[in-house]
Amino acid sequence: MRVFKNKWFDRFCGKQLVDDDMLCALVKDIESNQIDVSYGGSVIKQRLARKNQGKSGGYRCVILYRMQERVFFVYGFAKSDRDNISDEEVNDFKDLAAELLNLSDSALMKLIETRTLIEVQYDKEK
Repeated sequence: MRVFKNKWFDRFCGKQLVDDDMLCALVKDIESNQIDVSYGGSVIKQRLARKNQGKSGGYRCVILYRMQERVFFVYGFAKSDRDNISDEEVNDFKDLAAELLNLSDSALMKLIETRTLIEVQYDKEK
């Protein structure tokens, strides 16, 4: 399983003190079929707790996911900042999922080299 975050989501993580271990814990939840919201088209939304707090008042993450292959963290927001994402945004994320989840390895490497995507070191055993 390869886990990535886009540049925007990486900045979001920095501002909100979300570390890669927290993201990896979300991936483990997803792998064990603990998915909060599935929009179809490989787009899901997961709750993410604030550091040392619960999930209910925390963050929401939009994730593009292909089982046992790739995960892309693409958007996050605090529950206190906005209620949800719009139907139009869901459709945009579905289009993005179709594009990102079907990238060749060489195209993926180019996005990593340009830091458009950042690979998260994911250790399933951790």
